[in-house]
Amino acid sequence: GNGHASPVVWGDQIFLTACLPEREERVLLCLDRRTGRGQWRRVVVKSPLETLHRLNSRASGTPVTDGKRIFVTFMKIDGRKIPAPNVGSERLITPGTIVVAAYDLAGNKKWAVEVGDFISAHGYNVSPVLYKNLVIINGDHDGKSYLAALDRDTGKVCWRVDRKHGIRSYVTPIIRKIAGRTQMVLSGSKAVTSYDPATGKQHWTLDGPTEQFVASMVFNGQHFFVTG
Repeated sequence: GNGHASPVVWGDQIFLTACLPEREERVLLCLDRRTGRGQWRRVVVKSPLETLHRLNSRASGTPVTDGKRIFVTFMKIDGRKIPAPNVGSERLITPGTIVVAAYDLAGNKKWAVEVGDFISAHGYNVSPVLYKNLVIINGDHDGKSYLAALDRDTGKVCWRVDRKHGIRSYVTPIIRKIAGRTQMVLSGSKAVTSYDPATGKQHWTLDGPTEQFVASMVFNGQHFFVTG
């Protein structure tokens, strides 16, 4: 398969995502860190291939693990084609939904849910973030954008907040303890915004400096740095 996700290492296991285009499968792979041999492979999503930017892949989101389960996301398309929003040249693209799934370290599926819509001419990339009992998803896309937090044990939505603008971004939120409170900060939706990761309540927001964002922010203990 092929994909742009980073490998995730826990103990002697390596977890990777990939797309098998000839089978229209998006898969989660587990390898033995010591030998490189495959331990198991699971099909997370099977659907027709989504449209995407030539530099993107259909397995770009990096999974995350808490040492008990591995959480992974892919896009599942619904078979429609629509005019691409927010692009310079007219073309048809495939809308779909964000699928989030959880597996234990032996490859047993614990749950899988469809969180919400996703539309982007450039394809899909969401890397989930863990906070306490939550799996947090950045659902910025060229439609009704949102952030969503799922219960790790069940996949049930614990909170969901709308984003101000329907603009795609591929940023992974970062969570830091700053100024006496826990803040989840991300760029996207034409702004840089801080939320409480436990509830989704907004702390603050700053407009700009651009419309769309891809790179995640960093924090050096004093300042946030953002590029766009």
